[in-house]
Amino acid sequence: MTEVSRVVRHHRGVPVHDYPVDPVTPPVLVMRPDPGRFPDVRPHIHDFPALWYRRQPGVVYVVAAGAVVDAGAVHAADQGAGVFFDPVILGGAGRMPWPSWRAHPLLFPFLHGRPGGLLCLEIPPSRLDFWDRTVDAIEAEIRQRGAGYREASTAYLTLLLVDLARLAADVVGDLRRSGEPLLAEVFEVIDRRFAEPLSLRDVARAVGLTPGHLATVVRRRTGRTVLDWIAERRMTEARRLLAESDLPVGEVARRVGIADPGYFTRLFRRGHGMSPRQFRGGQGSRALSAAEI
Repeated sequence: MTEVSRVVRHHRGVPVHDYPVDPVTPPVLVMRPDPGRFPDVRPHIHDFPALWYRRQPGVVYVVAAGAVVDAGAVHAADQGAGVFFDPVILGGAGRMPWPSWRAHPLLFPFLHGRPGGLLCLEIPPSRLDFWDRTVDAIEAEIRQRGAGYREASTAYLTLLLVDLARLAADVVGDLRRSGEPLLAEVFEVIDRRFAEPLSLRDVARAVGLTPGHLATVVRRRTGRTVLDWIAERRMTEARRLLAESDLPVGEVARRVGIADPGYFTRLFRRGHGMSPRQFRGGQGSRALSAAEI
């Protein structure tokens, strides 16, 4: 069965999934549960956009990126389809290092912050055929992998996201009014400066707020602290360097803004359950099948 995500670390004991980015994985993936068997509904976190569409009763669940998801809320139905994708394919802000893709206008619905990590939107009956056709078209492009399938599946996905943004217009408006542009600015500062010494005070100064106010806004909107996000950005880059280069662990630590290799190793082990050398040796390639999500 198609692998649609992988566990890259744990956050306070909850597994965190990211989208598998490699030469063979399509930019969009569609997952349908086996008949009579719904996917695992244990709490988990997605570091990428995901949604779950159900023709009956005509709803789409928007999975909040970075939030602990209580998938048991959709456990009652076997029918449906999950759509997962790498935000880089959308271009623009989507191409910026995670988590700055959150500034992309089509991705605002995935930042809703609702309890349980799920936003349930009703799809008007007149739009159900469109959702059926578009999800089926994405799935067909992925299955056949003909010439230009990546571009075609991305185009279908974009149409789906435009419709989703319209369904979530009120939610998106609330997000824009409640400080999401500030979060985008915070993430951009972290993206630019994670490789150097960086503190809450530094980020607050860069965005023109007091450290206390910034800490409150970020925790309220994301459930994490500014220091959590700095550490996450550093670990994202560390995983990339460990996987794509032969740099010594100490040099990897230096390049992600951590001067002490020992502290870097402890931090990496705490988040990934293994040392940087073990991750580089292949133990970090653990993946979950669609039935495990």
